[in-house]
Amino acid sequence: MRKPLLTLFVLGLCWSVPGASQPAKAPASAKALEIDAAALRAAGSPTDPHAGEWLSYGRTQGETRYSPLKQIDTTNVNRLGLAWTYTLGAGGGNQEGTPLVWNNTIYGITSWSVVFAVDARTGKELWRWDPEINQITVRPKICCGIVNRGLAIYQGRIFAPVIDGRLVALDAVTGKVAWEARLGYTQDWYSVTMAPRIAGNKVVIGTAGGDHPTRGLIDAYDTATGHRLWRFYTVPGDPSKPYEDEAQRAAAKTWGGDFYKMGGGGAVWDGMAYDPATDLLYVGTGNAEPWVQKFRGAQNLDNLYTCSILAINASTGKLKWHYQTTPNDNWDFDSVQQLILADLTVRGKARKVLMQAPKNGFFYILDRVSGEFISAQPFVQVNWARGIDDRGRPMINPEAYYDKEPVTIYPTAGGAHNWAPMSFHPGTGLVYIPATYATWTFQAGDVVIPAQTGHTGLAQSFPAPRPNSMKIIGPEPPPDRGVLEAWDPVNQKMVWRTGGGGGIGGGTVATAGNLVFQVINDGRFLAYSADKGEKLFELKTGRAGMAPPITYEIDGKQYVAFLGGMGRPATTVGPTDAKVDTPPLLFVFTLDGTAEMPKPEAPPPPFGAPPPPRVEAPHN
Repeated sequence: MRKPLLTLFVLGLCWSVPGASQPAKAPASAKALEIDAAALRAAGSPTDPHAGEWLSYGRTQGETRYSPLKQIDTTNVNRLGLAWTYTLGAGGGNQEGTPLVWNNTIYGITSWSVVFAVDARTGKELWRWDPEINQITVRPKICCGIVNRGLAIYQGRIFAPVIDGRLVALDAVTGKVAWEARLGYTQDWYSVTMAPRIAGNKVVIGTAGGDHPTRGLIDAYDTATGHRLWRFYTVPGDPSKPYEDEAQRAAAKTWGGDFYKMGGGGAVWDGMAYDPATDLLYVGTGNAEPWVQKFRGAQNLDNLYTCSILAINASTGKLKWHYQTTPNDNWDFDSVQQLILADLTVRGKARKVLMQAPKNGFFYILDRVSGEFISAQPFVQVNWARGIDDRGRPMINPEAYYDKEPVTIYPTAGGAHNWAPMSFHPGTGLVYIPATYATWTFQAGDVVIPAQTGHTGLAQSFPAPRPNSMKIIGPEPPPDRGVLEAWDPVNQKMVWRTGGGGGIGGGTVATAGNLVFQVINDGRFLAYSADKGEKLFELKTGRAGMAPPITYEIDGKQYVAFLGGMGRPATTVGPTDAKVDTPPLLFVFTLDGTAEMPKPEAPPPPFGAPPPPRVEAPHN
C-alpha cells in the first residue's frame, strides 16, 4: 500500500453562515495521512496507487465498485473464512452502509448514524461517535427506514450523514467533531440517508424524503469549514416567488397547478458520481410527489427534474445538462440508483459514458460530457413503456396511467434495481446488477391521506394483481424473483444470470481475481466467476438486512468486508425478557480465516405481531 507523506491540518478562516456552525479547531494531535483530490483521482487510474484501500462509496469517484486486487481469485475463493467480527451496537434498521478503508482503518456507519473506526487488521475499536438522535420524535418522520449508506473521507476528515438532517465532519484520527451543517429538518419531512461524495474541495450530499411533501435538493459544503457553497433544487418551488436559477425557471414549465404545495419530490437519496476531468457532478433524482399525477396539480406534464440524471458543475452548482428517464412518473420509478462512469467503445467510437440501471427497468448509456442519449434496453420485464425512442424518450403505454381502476405494472414500484449497488468490471466489460422481476398493482385514492399512505395518493389498500393487455418486453422471467445479472452495456444484452438476491439489500463488488462478490439481504455471502457466472462460494452469515461488500488489502493480505444484521431481540415475550444477543456485525473474511461464525439472529416475528420493546445492545 502506498504511504503518502504525513501532513498537518490547517483550517481555513472561520465564519458563521446559515446552515452551518462554526468549525471546531483541530486538535494538536490530529496528524494523519492526507487524502486529497489527487489521491481520489488516482484511486481509479490504471496504475492504482491506492489499490488496497476503499476511499469512496463506489471505491472510485466513477463509482465502479471494481477492485484491482487479485490475491483472492477463482482458484482459491472457496478457502474464504471469517477473520473477525466487530459488534456494531444496537440495531433499529437494515445495514446499508459501505465502509471506507484508509490508513489501515475501517470507517463505517450503522443504525441511527453512529460512526465507528476500527483497526482493519484486528477489528479493535479506535473510536466511536454517536450523534444522539432523538429517536422517538425522528422515527415517524423518516423516509424510508432507519438506514445510512456510507461516509466520505478527505483531508483527514470523515464526513457523516446524520439521519435527522445534518452533515457532520469528524477528525479521522480522533473522531472529534470539526463542524456540523444542517440540510433540512425532520419537522419538514427531510432526512439524510445517502453517502456524501467529494467533488474537488467540496463535500456534496442530498436529502431523502421523496414520499413526503418535500422539495428535493443537493448541497455542497466547503470541506474545511462547513460553509455551504451552493444548493441546487431538483424541482421548482412556488412560481409566485423568484426562481433560484434558470434551471428552475425551465423546470416550472413542466409543472402545473399548485404542485409546490405537495413539495414536488425529486429526492436525492443515493446515486452520485464525479468526473474531475470535467468538474461535473452527476446526480440521480427520485420520484414525483405525490405518485398519482392528478394530485400534482396538472396531468400529462414531464415534471422536471424528477426521475432524472443531472450533470451539475461542481464549482458553481449550475446545471449543465439533464436526462429524464421517466417523464411524468406515476410509478415511483426513481433514478437515484448508482451512476457508473466508464470509457467504452460503442459502435466503433470511443465514448466517455455514464451508465445507470434505475427502477424503471431500462439500462441506460449516456455520453457523460454532453448528456447525449446513446442507448437503452430493458434488463427485466417491462410493460409501462413500449421501448425508448431514438431521442431517448420512453414510449409510454397510455394504459399504464391509472386512477381508480387498478393497473398491474412491470416492474414493481420497489424497482427492477433499487439501492443495492451494481459493479462494473473493465476486464469483462460487464455490469453486475442485483435485479428484481416482479409486478405492482397501482390504484389511486380519492384524496391524499398522509397518515395512511404516506403522501403517495395511492388507495389505502393494495389490490390484488390483475392481468391487463399491455405488451411485456424484456428478458423472460427466471424461476427466482431476485437475480444477479451480468449485463453487456455496449451491446445492451444479458450475458449470464443467476438466481438469488434482488434489487433491495446487499450489493456487489467486482475484482481483478475474475470474481464478483455479492451479499444478499437474507444474509448470504456469495462469489461468482465474473466472466461465466459460476457460483464458487456461498456462506450463510446468520444475519439479515445486509449492506454491500468491499475488499481491501493490508500487509499483503486481501480481505472482504460487509455489515449485516438488524439487531432483533432474541425474545419478545415481554420487556423484561427482551435482549439482543445477536446484534448487527461487521464481518471481515480472508483466505483461511479461522474465526468462529457468530450465533444466527432470531427469526423475524410473525406478520402482524406487535413490535418488540426497544433495547440497547453492547458494542466493542
